[in-house]
Amino acid sequence: MKQQLEAIKLAAVEAINTASDEKAIEEIRVKYLGKKGELTAILKQMGSLSPEERPVMGQLVNEAKQSVEELIAEKKAELSAAATLQKLKDETIDITMPAKTAKVGKIHPLNSVLDDMIDIFQSMGFDVVDGPEVETDYYNFECLNVPADHPARDMQDTFYLGENLLLRTQTSAAQIRTMETRKPPIRVICPGRVYRADEVDATHSPVFHQIEGLVVDKGITMCDLKGVLEQFAHEIYGKDTKVKFRPSFFPFTEPSVEVDVSCSECGGKGCRVCKGSGWIEILGAGMVHPSVLKCCGIDPEEYSGFAFGIGLDRLTTTRYKISDIRLLFENDKRFLEQF
Repeated sequence: MKQQLEAIKLAAVEAINTASDEKAIEEIRVKYLGKKGELTAILKQMGSLSPEERPVMGQLVNEAKQSVEELIAEKKAELSAAATLQKLKDETIDITMPAKTAKVGKIHPLNSVLDDMIDIFQSMGFDVVDGPEVETDYYNFECLNVPADHPARDMQDTFYLGENLLLRTQTSAAQIRTMETRKPPIRVICPGRVYRADEVDATHSPVFHQIEGLVVDKGITMCDLKGVLEQFAHEIYGKDTKVKFRPSFFPFTEPSVEVDVSCSECGGKGCRVCKGSGWIEILGAGMVHPSVLKCCGIDPEEYSGFAFGIGLDRLTTTRYKISDIRLLFENDKRFLEQF
C-alpha cells in the first residue's frame, strides 16, 4: 500500500508540473483528491489493515493529500499570474503610435447663413425673438389680415392639427405676438422653421426656414425698408450686388414688394441659375397693413412699420450654389464636410 501511495503521489506531482491551464489543474484535483479520486480510494482500503498499521498509513495518506493540495494551489497561482501577464501584454497600448485623427464637426450651411444674418441685423439694431411652431389660426392667419376664404387657409397648403391649431406656415405669427407684448419702437427679426404641404423636390420641402423682420415706429416709410434691405443684400452678396423692388401683394402689407438681387453666378448677364433673367428673388416685403397694427393694439394713425420675410433655405442654396434643397436636410456627411 505504501508503494501504491508513493506511485500515486509521484504521478500527481508530474501531472501538476506539466499542467498548462486551470482546467487541467481542476481535472488533476478531481482525479486524485475527489470523492472517487485515487488518494481517496487508498483511504477506503484502510479497513483491511491491522490496528497497528492504520494510524501509520493514515498519516502517510494525509501527508500525501496535503502535499498534492499545496502543489495544486501553487500551480493555480502560477497559471493565474501567467494569464494576467499575458492579458496585460495583449492589452498593452503602444504610446509611440500616432493617435487616430479626431473627426471635428462642421457648422451646417443653414446655421452658418443664419448666424451671418443675425449678426447683420443685430448690427442694425434688431433684436432676435422666437415663437411657437404650433400656432393658432388667430396668430397665423386672422390677425395677419388673411381672410377666411384666402387660398393659404386651404388644407392642401397648411398642416392642421385641430379645429384651431396648425403648424405655422410663416414666422410672421411671432411678429403678432411681439407687437402684442411690446410697445413701439419695435425692431425685431424672427427666425424659425415653418411648414407647408408642399411636394418634395429640388426646390420645395414641407419643412423650411424663414426669417421675418419687423420695424414699427413713428414716421417709418418705404425708404427705411429699402435702406435696410439694400444694406442686407450688400452684406450677404457683396457691395456690387444690385437690388430691385417689384410691386406685389401680401394680405398683411400694403404696399407690398418682391425683392430681387442681381445673380451672383453671372453678374446679371443671364445664366442657368437665374433662368436667363439676371435676377434672383430672395424675399417679400412691404409696409405693415393698418389692420394688422390695429389687431395688435397699435394706432396706425400714430405708428407705421415695415416687414419682410426671407427664405433662409433659398438664401443658403444661392449663396453656396447648392442645386437641390433636399441636401440641406439629408445630413449626408459627404455634403456637410464641404462647409
